[in-house]
Amino acid sequence: METPQEVVLRTLEDLGKKDFEKFKWYLQQKGALEDFPAIPKSKLEKVNRMKTVEQMLLTYSLNTIKVTGIVLVKINQNELVKNLSNTISEPAGKS
Repeated sequence: METPQEVVLRTLEDLGKKDFEKFKWYLQQKGALEDFPAIPKSKLEKVNRMKTVEQMLLTYSLNTIKVTGIVLVKINQNELVKNLSNTISEPAGKS
C-alpha cells in the first residue's frame, strides 16, 4: 500500500513541466487553497517534485492529499483528481 507521500509524488510525476510550475504557483497563493496557508515562494522556487511533496507535508500534514486535489482542479487536471480520489478511497473505505 502506498503512503500519502508516495501517492502525491506519483501524482506530481504525472504533471508536465508547465503544469508542475502552475501547481507550485497555486501553493504559493494566499487564499487560493480554501482555508489552507500558502507556502512561501522561497521554499518552492527551485525545488523538484520530491522536495515539493516534503514541503507540502510540513505545511499541510494530513491535509496534503486534499490540497493536492484542490490544486489539480485549479489546473484542470481532472483525470489526476479522479485517480487521486480512487487511490485514497480504496484503502480506508471512507472519504
